[in-house]
This record gives sequence, structure tokens and C-alpha cells, in this order.
Amino acid sequence: MASLRDIRKRIRSVKNTRQITKAMKMVSAAKLRKAQENVIASRPYAATLDAVMSQLLSKSEPGAVAHPLLTKREVKKIEFLVVSSDRGLAGGFNSNITRRALKFLAEHKDAEVTITTIGRKGSEFLRGRGFNVRKDWPGFFAKLSYATAEAVAAEVTARFLSGEVDAVYFLFNEFVSAIAQVPNLTQLLPYEPKADASAKPASEYAYEPTPQAVLEKLVPQAVNVKIYRGLLESWAAEHAARMAAMENATKNAGDMIGTLTLFYNRSRQALITKELMEIVSGAEALKG
Repeated sequence: MASLRDIRKRIRSVKNTRQITKAMKMVSAAKLRKAQENVIASRPYAATLDAVMSQLLSKSEPGAVAHPLLTKREVKKIEFLVVSSDRGLAGGFNSNITRRALKFLAEHKDAEVTITTIGRKGSEFLRGRGFNVRKDWPGFFAKLSYATAEAVAAEVTARFLSGEVDAVYFLFNEFVSAIAQVPNLTQLLPYEPKADASAKPASEYAYEPTPQAVLEKLVPQAVNVKIYRGLLESWAAEHAARMAAMENATKNAGDMIGTLTLFYNRSRQALITKELMEIVSGAEALKG
């Protein structure tokens, strides 16, 4: 049986761990508020841009290719962009992404898939499973901005336009709430707006100088916005997942401290009782 000193050391160790998890929870909660504000602010812009793009494409002539990034080809080569985190201790945040990534790779095993990762955890996982990660963007979220998202978009767009790949898919964790994050797999290229192009638009727009000129400008921007929004969603989802994980860890540490304290008190009481019995037995022996 463990000595009282060992139990005290373990209680101190768990208390120190609880302080760390509590601090990490508070840090993630503070970062989550800012990240959540950015996500909420980005969603209306992305949705409106998709609606405008749908309206523009609905006005184009049937069979006409309005922009090179809209060109559909037979999919033989795929660029797979996977977003994870650089650090762990975030519950199921990274495992949900890697599980969905493996499923996608299994579904497209007949195609030649090249992988680009944002986040160290996803890169390490896929490389550890024998997959060839073409490019990794480590430490990306420390400098997350529209410009950094634009750099990623420029690279995958160039590969699509040059014919190196026939399609680009984007996988990230979508922020639903502080306790829920859902893996989101979307087709980035060829670009397809989410809004229903056949539906009657809520309002008509006048395009200057021409709809085609506006389309040529908006399609690359729409790709940039999709990537930037996905990165913002993943950033907020990571903090939410870590906050929840650290809250559970703090609660479990408190429960463990209570259990160890109870065990310590019982062990100490049993030791005192044993010592008293030995004293009484010794006194009785002296009397006899």
C-alpha cells in the first residue's frame, strides 16, 4: 500500500496539474471570444459573395466557361488541403479531422492525391501513416490573416490553372458552438458557389463594366474568402475544443483530488488506530 508521503505527493501533483488546465481553459476562453467574433463577421460576407456569384453564373450562356477556375475536368489528380492544429490537448479536434481525411483518401484511392497541410498535428499524422505530404504550413495560425490565406489560395489556384491537379478539396473543422465542431469537406476548385444558381435571386444587380469583367475579378476573390473563412472557422473551433477539454480535465483533477484526499484521511486514521492499539496492547502487557 502507498505510504502517506506518496499520497501527499500525488495530491500536490494533481493540484499543480489542475492549476495548469484551469489556466489553459481561461486562455482558450479569452481567445475564443475574439475568434468567434471573426467567424461570425465573415459568414455574411461569404454567403453574400456566393449569392452574387450564383446570380452572375446564372446569367452566363449555357456551356460557356466564364472563368478558368470554373473549368470542370476529369478528376485524375487531386490537391487535398487539410487544416488541423499545431498543438494538442484539444479533445477530439484533430482526431475528427484525421479520421475524415483518411476516409476521403480511401474514397479517392484511384486518383493521384497530393496533400497540403496547415497545422503540425495533421502533417505528423498523415506522414506517420505513410502518406506523402507535398507541403506543410507550420505555425500558420500564429500569423493568420487574409494575406496569409491569400498566399495558400494563390498556390493551389496556380496548380489548378497549370493542370497539375484537376480538383482541390478543402477539409477543416467548422465552428458550430463552444461545445460542437464539425469536420467540413468542401470542393474548392473548380469553384462552385453554394447558393442555388437556378433559384430566383432576392435582388437584381447592375454590373459594371460587364458581368464577365466582374466575374473575372470575383472568382479568385471567392476562392480566397473560402479559404480564409475555413481557417477562421478552424481557429475558433480549436479554441472551443481546447476550452472544453481543459474544463473536463480540471473537473476530473478535482474529482481525483477529492478521492485521494479521502483515501489519505482513511489511511492516516487507520495508521493512528493501529498505533493506539499497539500502545494499549503494550500497556496491558506491562500490567500482566
